[in-house]
Amino acid sequence: MKNKCVLVTGATRGIGWAISRRLADLGCHVVGLARNVQDIDFPGYLYACDLGNAGETEDVLRVIREKYPVDGIVNNVASVHPAQLGEIDLASLYEVMDMNVRVAVQVAQAFVPSMKARKEGRIVNISSRAAQGAIGRTSYSAAKSALIGLTRTWALELAPYGITVNAVAPGPVETELYRASFPVGSDEEKRSLASIPMGRVAQADEVAAAVTFFLGEDAGYITGQVLGVDGGGSLPGR
Repeated sequence: MKNKCVLVTGATRGIGWAISRRLADLGCHVVGLARNVQDIDFPGYLYACDLGNAGETEDVLRVIREKYPVDGIVNNVASVHPAQLGEIDLASLYEVMDMNVRVAVQVAQAFVPSMKARKEGRIVNISSRAAQGAIGRTSYSAAKSALIGLTRTWALELAPYGITVNAVAPGPVETELYRASFPVGSDEEKRSLASIPMGRVAQADEVAAAVTFFLGEDAGYITGQVLGVDGGGSLPGR
């Protein structure tokens, strides 16, 4: 993967940060997109972008497209807005779908033409164990399920061009976002851990390892797949 150029959305926090650091350690040129870029020692080229704004996103993608030969894309940015059915605010539903699905489509469309021309490329979408269903996660579950649908459809469309498309579906991951809903020692954390056969949450680096595998040469014949990084939490017999 040395000298490959990989674009990562939501690159300055949590899983996105771990992916960016791991790629840089492997010798990749990492191009990151994030809303907050202040006082961040990013291991690559970092661009400020409100990905919730489609127009601004298109402008930034145009600059990147003209400057870098993007070989791989990691669609990582996400939005959650937990709520159970009957309490779901439609504006929040639209935002979650927009940040998870529209951004992935928009980013991929910006770089797929050049990947097709070169007859190579990698796309990795960050889905979630929640795609299988999760209490209070109607919007998030729907959006992450949609990403799996995109993954399989794009894999079929792009395989003739040597481009692979796969998804990584983490369970709970030790990030600021996770701890905001599942504080250490809380009943919420206990319920979360009870759903994981391995009895712990993932580290962001463990998710990053799966992502970098899909981006590498060893995964050149793997496409349209969803890899769970969830400590067995998605197994039906648990």
